[in-house]
Amino acid sequence: MIDQKSNQHYLFSLHEWTPQYRTFLNETRDQLKGSERRLFMARVVSNLGYGGALRAERELGWDRTTIRKGLAELKSGITCCDNYSGRGRKPIEQHLVNLLEDIEDIVSPINQTDPSFRTTKLYSPITAAEVYRRLKEDKGYSDQELPTIRTINNKLNQMGYQLKKVDKSKPKKKSQKQMPSSIMSILQTN
Repeated sequence: MIDQKSNQHYLFSLHEWTPQYRTFLNETRDQLKGSERRLFMARVVSNLGYGGALRAERELGWDRTTIRKGLAELKSGITCCDNYSGRGRKPIEQHLVNLLEDIEDIVSPINQTDPSFRTTKLYSPITAAEVYRRLKEDKGYSDQELPTIRTINNKLNQMGYQLKKVDKSKPKKKSQKQMPSSIMSILQTN
């Protein structure tokens, strides 16, 4: 009688894996994400037995630290949480806590509303470069700690300010009457 475990161990401990089998394992692993992927890798490696992590690293290109994490999850039954939201660059407001308030102090006194009163948007006849300059001069920020002008522009847009020149209300121009010598009138008569 063949023991199920020894038969399974025989399948995984073949000296040479076929390219199709390697492709199957890697494609299966690529379809999984996070803890499911680590558990799959850990099950394959645990079926390989002693030295399975090294073999999986050499023949399949798997990362041994990921395998180690998956083996720990498999052994303990506790899934490690992935902190994807904790990665990446933090917003500038976390580094400079008072920056948005300082920008508000600079921009709010010169806000203007749309002269036609069609929208409720606030327009500021000031550029992001000017806000950058005033932050350095008036608020005492240094070049090293301030974000770029582009970032200040983005923050101003997020705060609801539209940075563009405000046109004064102008009466509509009266349309000119066509003169007899204009090109259109000559073309119409021919």
